[in-house]
Amino acid sequence: MAQHYYIVTWDQLHRDAKALAWRLHEKGPWIGIVAITRGGLIPAAIIARELECRLVESVSITTYDDENLGQAQVTKYPAAAGDGTGFLIIDDLVDTGTTAKLVRGLLPKAHFATVYAKPAGKPVVDTFITEVSQDTWILFPWDTEPQFIAPLARGKKQ
Repeated sequence: MAQHYYIVTWDQLHRDAKALAWRLHEKGPWIGIVAITRGGLIPAAIIARELECRLVESVSITTYDDENLGQAQVTKYPAAAGDGTGFLIIDDLVDTGTTAKLVRGLLPKAHFATVYAKPAGKPVVDTFITEVSQDTWILFPWDTEPQFIAPLARGKKQ
């Protein structure tokens, strides 16, 4: 289980994905985008809109079971992207780099970008916006819902 949690709201995700699009715009033009499912789908949609990129492909990788890291497996290949030339690979997060390395092997000439990056995965991506510590679990808006949380003062004393 993670030591820290970082909660990302829909507004924050949209701002961060748009900031990533600004960085990527300078590095273009791009033929298309490959979204890593599922986490990369929403950032890829935002970036595709901002860059006016109409060709959006996906690659499906299964790695996590809840918070447990497992063996990465490709369940859908990004056929339209070829070797990745002129394509962006978009994901929400690079954690250990396991998924990123697998996708890089499929699309060696693509530019890899994530919204968030952890230290272990950071060397595998080309562009990212926000770094978080390795022991932080990011709670994305599609994984959470609003609820009451007691003030810290009511919790255990350390």
